[in-house]
Amino acid sequence: METRVHAFVDDALGRDDATGVAERIRSGEISAAEAIEAAIARIERVEPQLGAVQRDDFERARAASKRREGGALAGVFGGVPAALKDNLTTRGRGMTLGSDAVSDHPRSIDGDYAKQLYATGMIPVATSTMPPFGWTASTERPGDRVTRNPWDLERSAGGSSGGSAALVAAGAVPIAHGNDGGGSIRIPAAACGLVGLKPTRGRHLGDPRTDGLPVAIVSGGVLTRSVRDTAALHAALEETYRNPKLQPIGEVKGAGARRLRVGVVIDSPLGPPSDGPTRAALEASADLLDSLGHQVEPHDSPTPRSFKTDFEDYWAFLAFMVHRTGPKRMGEGFDASRLDPLTLGLSAQAARRLHRMPLAIARLRASGRAYERSLGALDVVMSPVVAHTTPQIGYLGADLPYETHLERLRAYACFTPLHNAAGAPAISLPLGESPEGMPIGVMFAARRGAERILLELAYELEAAAPFARIDP
Repeated sequence: METRVHAFVDDALGRDDATGVAERIRSGEISAAEAIEAAIARIERVEPQLGAVQRDDFERARAASKRREGGALAGVFGGVPAALKDNLTTRGRGMTLGSDAVSDHPRSIDGDYAKQLYATGMIPVATSTMPPFGWTASTERPGDRVTRNPWDLERSAGGSSGGSAALVAAGAVPIAHGNDGGGSIRIPAAACGLVGLKPTRGRHLGDPRTDGLPVAIVSGGVLTRSVRDTAALHAALEETYRNPKLQPIGEVKGAGARRLRVGVVIDSPLGPPSDGPTRAALEASADLLDSLGHQVEPHDSPTPRSFKTDFEDYWAFLAFMVHRTGPKRMGEGFDASRLDPLTLGLSAQAARRLHRMPLAIARLRASGRAYERSLGALDVVMSPVVAHTTPQIGYLGADLPYETHLERLRAYACFTPLHNAAGAPAISLPLGESPEGMPIGVMFAARRGAERILLELAYELEAAAPFARIDP
């Protein structure tokens, strides 16, 4: 059986990234309607193998593209087909957060972040899959409903933005929405060979679902095949909202001139030692940085000793709130009897440890200051995204016993959560490859507000070591 699948063909989308598609629409070489039809055909070609679409929105996308025919295509991605993750509040679309317990009724409003995305001009053609509530790092749902990695259909596409990552990596759409509360953009980007930036806390507007969390760990973003798409998206979002407390990102169109001081963290204090292929990818990336003139040096992880327990307790508390207050928080039709084993296990763990929550929340809120101090004179910290190569389907399966799932997740996703608690930006770049030909992501993190440094470095690395493509 062929284990690699992609949708790249000679059609209106071609091999272009989102920026390239938008340029050809603006020039009149192709129409928005042609781009949408090509995306629909591509999704229909690969979806039976990937399982990356929660629901399609083909007719609405067709109507949107035709309304723009003959008129100005506003936005940096005017007319470009895209996918939205199944946890973004958008008017007229359902949202289940990947859970059978949540009713798939259409929402009545657009959330603030959705409005920002729409202002870029992208046209959603589908809603992408995610694991229940985004708790885990693989997009697998109960009953063997899984999202497969287009690089190897026997492997995970990562999570929780795994559906978006699979669609972009396979070429079904050039760009897709994701969000990141513990690695949920960066992990699927690493698994699927994509660029995935988690921005600084407060960089962009939020969503009604996550606004008001005790610790604001969730940031919105996109999965892309090029650095320029990610840079263009974040520059465009600043046109509709700019946080006055943060240094603007602005337009980033290439590498920066300044040489950076880069600290290297190979192993996480929260998990096992990184495996051989992951270490090799990190060491090769360090050598590349050194050859480009950057100062590279070993660095101790900035993760506080209490962080693992605090973040896990907070994560479990969020599951407890879903379980115990579902109808209020999740809307009408919520059915707690259909919750998955991981959500129920996390909720039960939180119930036993509720007395710790005030202290855990206080320490997580303070983690940003500790993180900033730990960087010292460094500009960037480089590390793995995850501790080992992309697992097989089932390794983080939704029907696993809770204890097994939790232990495996702890050992896999042990680098990314720190930046969510600290509010710092971090980007995954596909700089490595396993012996089996699977992508390996390398992560670069910086101080709060320093996305521009990360994007300039990403441009430089992309030019020096072009990212592998799934298509021949």
